[in-house]
Amino acid sequence: MRIEEADPKGLIRESYRIEGITLGECRSIFVDWALSLPVDANTKEALRALIAHYGMAEPDHPMSGVMEQGLMAPENPKRKGGRAARVQGAV
Repeated sequence: MRIEEADPKGLIRESYRIEGITLGECRSIFVDWALSLPVDANTKEALRALIAHYGMAEPDHPMSGVMEQGLMAPENPKRKGGRAARVQGAV
């Protein structure tokens, strides 16, 4: 995957340019990045490309850690809760 596809708005790129960026700010940028990806994008593939491009050069940067944690997320997170979780047999 090309970097332009993995980071369509350049949010990850810019996070590495911000001097003194905090972990909390990186997490916020990460959420914005995830929401900016096309619906059919392979998030894990995009993260691997971004880690290879930015994270390897700066492994101690807070965004590198945030992206590594993103790789550990489940493939297809399922919504938990709602009426179906409280009432057996409810759909």
